[in-house]
Amino acid sequence: MPATLVIRGGTVVDGTGVPARQADVAVDGDRIVTVGAIEGTVDAVELDATGLVVAPGFVNVLSHAWGSLQRDGSGASELIQGVTTEVFGESFSLGPSDGRLTEAMRPWAGLGESAQVEFDRLSEGLDHLERLGVAPNVASFIGGVNLRVIGAGFDDRPLERAELDRLRALVDEEMADGALGIGTALIYPPGRFARTDELIALSTVVGRHGGTYISHMRSEGDQFLECLEELLTIGIEAACRTEVWHLKAAGQDNWPKMKLAIERIDQARAAGQPVAANMYPYTAGGTALAASIPPQFHVGGPAALVERLRDPQLRIQMAAAMREPSDEFENLFYGAGFGHGIMFVTDLADGTRAAGKRLDEVAAELDLDPADALLELVARDPGQGALYFLMDEDNVRLGLSQPWVSIGSDAEAHPAEPPFTDAATHPRTYGTFARFLGHYCRDEGLVPLPDAVRRMTSLPADNFGLVDRGQLEPGRFADIAVFDPDEVIDRATYENPHRYAAGMRHVVVNGRVVVRDNEVTSERPGRRLRRGA
Repeated sequence: MPATLVIRGGTVVDGTGVPARQADVAVDGDRIVTVGAIEGTVDAVELDATGLVVAPGFVNVLSHAWGSLQRDGSGASELIQGVTTEVFGESFSLGPSDGRLTEAMRPWAGLGESAQVEFDRLSEGLDHLERLGVAPNVASFIGGVNLRVIGAGFDDRPLERAELDRLRALVDEEMADGALGIGTALIYPPGRFARTDELIALSTVVGRHGGTYISHMRSEGDQFLECLEELLTIGIEAACRTEVWHLKAAGQDNWPKMKLAIERIDQARAAGQPVAANMYPYTAGGTALAASIPPQFHVGGPAALVERLRDPQLRIQMAAAMREPSDEFENLFYGAGFGHGIMFVTDLADGTRAAGKRLDEVAAELDLDPADALLELVARDPGQGALYFLMDEDNVRLGLSQPWVSIGSDAEAHPAEPPFTDAATHPRTYGTFARFLGHYCRDEGLVPLPDAVRRMTSLPADNFGLVDRGQLEPGRFADIAVFDPDEVIDRATYENPHRYAAGMRHVVVNGRVVVRDNEVTSERPGRRLRRGA
């Protein structure tokens, strides 16, 4: 039997959700050729999987690693959890761009650091990553901010007919070249300025190509259920698949809505609508402090916001709006308990000690009200980020229990070493997939192992049209994760986030070993994946 790699003695969990079975796996080149007993000696590289689970490589459905992979192609923090495919496109993507994407990314300063982000087409950006050499495969949605900035810049207005027609043609071109669909983050300006009818018009093109409209919705809090209806309406009107990015009910007042949202998605699915969701297994999110400032002050772009922050009267208006619940914007400051639920992971850019402190503590040291302190910190450093504790642990368990929920880190992927460890991060960067497998599936018994693997492999691969990925089956690509089911666990914490997960023994991407005995190798076999190809 011709083979280049053999994995012997493992328990195969094949990604379909069926019970595990004892089997060897043989790979020839980049494809699986056998899943079963392999007798005798084979002239191939061998990996011992005795006592271990052999599964398809995991698909991270929400990755921001497009910048960090340009600095270090290993993607080690997720590779060492078994992630073999990174999916980009929440809000931003590596193209298409007219040269203004860098400005749009200023509130998220670290994402594009030392990376090329301006590409005429998404296909060019993903090809750039593959040429650089990356360990995981890469795929992407078209970023909603990319489209909005090309269409209307940083203005809050409807698109003109010619602008919309131009964007529809651009989406058609990108979809024909393998984009997964359109990815929006409607909580954040300028993507927030897209109207529902605009999103339907663009998503109609996505639907013709069999793609997906996926969204961080306009609200996950006070208007959570109403914004879920918007997403479902877009899917129906555009005749396309839809998905909710990081399903959550944000803010204690809104926690009862999680059950209602799940019931509504189940109802839509029962009626035949193709809709799903994904989650990260944590009660805190992470985003820019500037995201707490009401959208009307972002009109004109990040530079315009910074200029407005110089005006004391406008600061008074901003702070007043942040202190009250709102139907007009997602009030993260209010939802996080007026600053008590906002935590800094590192010291501030100007050297102010803040690591491990809450915003209200930093505000007291600055002798400012928490809302005023937030505005002052954004004025000093528009890229300052923080953790927002908004979610309920019982809701996390409820969401992770749903069979149509896949897993995404909402994070970068990089080694646990300088310069990456010099910056703030969320523990989900290092622990998302290991936490789901170890804490929730094994320790709490929330989901049986075969179904947990299915939801990180074949579910997202099938939803997004990643052909021949997500299952261990002869003829499919050899993306494989080999782990100890008794040891796999996350070790990153909010206080100490730069810690690798444990329990992943070997990882294979396109038939080449990228993690061997829990150590990342120098192999960089990742490819750009095209929907349907």
